[in-house]
Amino acid sequence: MKKSPLLLLGLFVLVSCLPENNENVIGVKFDGTGYKPIYASADEIAKIEFTAAKPLTEPGKIYVSDPYLFINEMGKGIHIINNADPKNPENLSFISITGNYDMAAKDKWLYADNLSNLLVFDISDPKTPKLVKTIANAIPVNNYPPYQNIYFECVESKKGLVIGWEKVTMSEKPRCYR
Repeated sequence: MKKSPLLLLGLFVLVSCLPENNENVIGVKFDGTGYKPIYASADEIAKIEFTAAKPLTEPGKIYVSDPYLFINEMGKGIHIINNADPKNPENLSFISITGNYDMAAKDKWLYADNLSNLLVFDISDPKTPKLVKTIANAIPVNNYPPYQNIYFECVESKKGLVIGWEKVTMSEKPRCYR
C-alpha cells in the first residue's frame, strides 16, 4: 500500500502547529506546585497489623455492625469502635492496612482494599478480627493522583508501589499532567 505524500505533508503541518509550551494546549499554567508519589515496598504493603486504638485523624467511610463501628482512616487502615453507648464510644483497636481507602461488610465479613489487593476479615468477634484471605491484584490501581488539572511527577516503578500522593513545591514543571 502506497502512502500519499499529501497525507504525510498534512501530518507534518499539523504537528508543527502545536505550541512548544503544552500549557497552551491543556489550559492550566504551572504554579510551582505538583504532586509527588509516596512509595512503599511490596513487603511494607503486605504487612497487615492489629494494633491498639489510635485517634482518628482523617476518617473516611463508616460501616455499622451494631454495636460496633468500623471507620476507615484514609490510606492507613480501619478503626474498630464499640458504640454500645453512643454518648461514650470506645475506640477498641486499629487494623493497619497500607493503601486502604475503601471497605464494605456483609454478615461476619469485612472487605478492605490494600492498594490492588482485596483483604477479607472474619469479624464474627469484632474485638479480634482475623485476616482470612488476600486476593492479589483484585482492584485496578492508577499511577496518577486522584485529582484533575494537576501536574505530578511521573511514577517510577523501580522505586516501589505508589501508596499516596503529596503536594509539594517544585522548581520545574513535571512531565506528567492529569
